[in-house]
Formats: sequence, C-alpha cells, structure tokens
Amino acid sequence: MRNRYNYRGYIHLKVMPGVEYEQLYRLMQLADRVSVNLEGPTQERLNALAPKKDFQRELLSMLQLAEEIRREHPYEKLAGTVTQFVVGAVGDTDQELLSLSNSLYRQYGLTRAYYSGFSPVVQTPFENLPATDPLREHRLYQASFLLRDYGWRVEDLPFMSDGNMQLELDPKRAWAERYLREAPIDIMKASRNQLLRIPGIGPVGADAILRARRRGRLTELSHLRQLNIRAPEQTAPYILLDGHKPDIQMSLFS
Repeated sequence: MRNRYNYRGYIHLKVMPGVEYEQLYRLMQLADRVSVNLEGPTQERLNALAPKKDFQRELLSMLQLAEEIRREHPYEKLAGTVTQFVVGAVGDTDQELLSLSNSLYRQYGLTRAYYSGFSPVVQTPFENLPATDPLREHRLYQASFLLRDYGWRVEDLPFMSDGNMQLELDPKRAWAERYLREAPIDIMKASRNQLLRIPGIGPVGADAILRARRRGRLTELSHLRQLNIRAPEQTAPYILLDGHKPDIQMSLFS
C-alpha cells in the first residue's frame, strides 16, 4: 500500500503472536499504529476470555519487542503501540486494568490503552452476563489520561475497597473531594504538578497560570477565566487565590 499505491493515509496494523523482530520493525516503519490487544489485565482474566492465549509469551512480549525496537532505533519515526481491554466480562477491576496500563505507559512506551465495555452477544458463552455500564468505560479513560499525561501514579487514583472507582464523579474530582476540600491549593504558590491535581485545570491551563504568575497576582476567578480556564467555578472549592478562598464559594454553599 505504501510503495505500490503510494498511500500516505493512516494505517493501523494488528500484530499477531509470534511475529519476528525484523517483521515487526518493518511494520513499525510503514504503519502509524500497531496494536496487540491484551483483552484482560492478567493471565487469570485472559483465561476466562480466551483460554488458548498466553498473556506473557504471546501478547505482552509483543509490546515489549516493539519498545525494544524503538529504543534501538531512536532516530527513526516508528509506529506507536496501543492495546485494548474488554471491561467487565470476567470480574476485572479498575485497579487491575489501570495498574497494567500504567506499567505499559512507563515500561513499554505504550501510546494509548483502549477500554471496550463488555456487551453480551447471543449464542456466545457470555450471552447471559450484563453489559458494562458505559460510564465505567468513560471513567477508565479519564483515569488512564491522568496516568499518561498528568503525572499521576496508580496509588493516587481514588479506588474503593473493591478495586473499582465510583461512577458518580470523574476520578480527578473524586480525588479532589477527598483531599482538597479541607486543604485547598494556593494558585499563587502551587507547582505545576499541584496545579494538575485541581479539577478544571489541565496542562495548558497550568502553564498559563505559571506564566501569569510571573507578571502579577491572580486574586479572582475572573483572572483564571482570562487565562482560558473554561469553568473556574468548578475549581473554586479546591483552591485559594492569593491565600484566600474565592468569593464564589460562599454562594456555592449558601
């Protein structure tokens, strides 16, 4: 496709178990993404989903090989690697899924983990199991991005006693409710990592705050709004502005 038809569009290739080094290297030169779908976060979970697959030897080793290729060819533009998990069919927990995702980001150079909520199909072994709540899938993506892009650790995520996250709040806000309600972060003193813990503030907003602090003081929510922080009212319960709680907090709790 690349050479014969001069195709320059997006190509995503699925890697089969047993692919050799040179084959995978060539695929990564030609494709935009290569994927190895782990399906489950452990061998035990995979046994229930696909009993003939070997988690470590057939699947995880392929992601490891791709990372070795990237490290050995640092100046080449090579395809990123992704994986997918089936969520909710075999008792997997959010903590299992996100712990493995984090390891893949840190150790295997994974570009992205995908989470596919289970949906039963008639005349399959799991046809009588309930479908996974789509909100659980959404929360997993939110938490995964915190690990990948915001510098969070798995230990920082607000898991409940059963290893899952609550569905009612996104994980960042759930963490903030637990830790920042009584100990809000001072916008004028916070480090970049601390700013990224505040709901409503992402990497772009955190950098804008750091630049603005060098020019003057941020004392009102309107100052955050001027920095294109979309909903500073959402950040208000968790911050201090120049050492004081934002005025809007009074109306929020009156």
